[in-house]
Amino acid sequence: MNRKLKPLFFITLLALISSFFSTAFAADKGWPEQITVGYQKYGSLIILKGTGELEQRFKAHGVTVNWAEFQFGPPLLEAINAGKVDIGNVGETPPIFAQAATGSSIVYVANEPASPKGEGLLVKTDSPIKSITDLKGKKVAVAKGSNSHYFLIQALAKEGLTLNDIIPAYLPPAEARAALEQGHVDAWSIWDYFYASAEIQADVRTLTTGVDTVDNHAFYISRRPFAEQYPEAVKAVIDEVGKTDAWITANAPAAAASLAIQTGVDAKILQLAIERSNYGPQALTSQVIAAQQKIADTIYALGLIPKPIVVKDAVWQSK
Repeated sequence: MNRKLKPLFFITLLALISSFFSTAFAADKGWPEQITVGYQKYGSLIILKGTGELEQRFKAHGVTVNWAEFQFGPPLLEAINAGKVDIGNVGETPPIFAQAATGSSIVYVANEPASPKGEGLLVKTDSPIKSITDLKGKKVAVAKGSNSHYFLIQALAKEGLTLNDIIPAYLPPAEARAALEQGHVDAWSIWDYFYASAEIQADVRTLTTGVDTVDNHAFYISRRPFAEQYPEAVKAVIDEVGKTDAWITANAPAAAASLAIQTGVDAKILQLAIERSNYGPQALTSQVIAAQQKIADTIYALGLIPKPIVVKDAVWQSK
């Protein structure tokens, strides 16, 4: 080969190889190159993560799946609003705070059925507190903006009390449990699996649960720009969650064992939490939207969010 032609030949060859690989590994049209899923240490998404099924589903479309773990809902939704996470699963109250944030782009894409048994208001076994009314003037730990924050508000309201009648101690779950056990707070409002963990491992008793007080829905949340640009990706996540949920419902002990391996949490704790939860993602109904609006109006009336919001405006309409 002519020496002058060799450089041109190799440049052309490299360009062809580069073009081949970029085409071969590019995401399908209408699909993102990657998707980041936010999950917590309990629930359907972490079990789905362990199966690898979501990766297989998205691999067929040239999409890379990334996972990001969060201790509870509010930080996860902050990450979604910041564009660092594309879809995730949280309780019923965090989306209210997130929607009220400046520049919020969150959208509800699905919800799990109500699981009111999955929240509890705990005190130490030897505590003199025997009823909700005994909490007046007492220090109560709760994660601010969490589903158990609203549960606490409603539990107090049923007895004619408000947050002003107690001393809220806004703490994440791990710190809240330690504070209760060490006597730094008098009570703790919490959700599963942390609730189940305290019941089994700590010297506590339950004052009341979410039954007849809150719905305790779980929601799948995305960003509007992501959901509108990649609707098939969002649908695929929810579809895989549905398959996982069906397996969890039919195989609670096995699901608990699988989750225990991933998290290091005792399977007995996880099974207790799983068995008092309900599963099966579904599109938001008018009843669920109305229930969320009630939470939003309550939170706003208490001055916990800066402006009123319309939940329906943040419900994604799949096409």
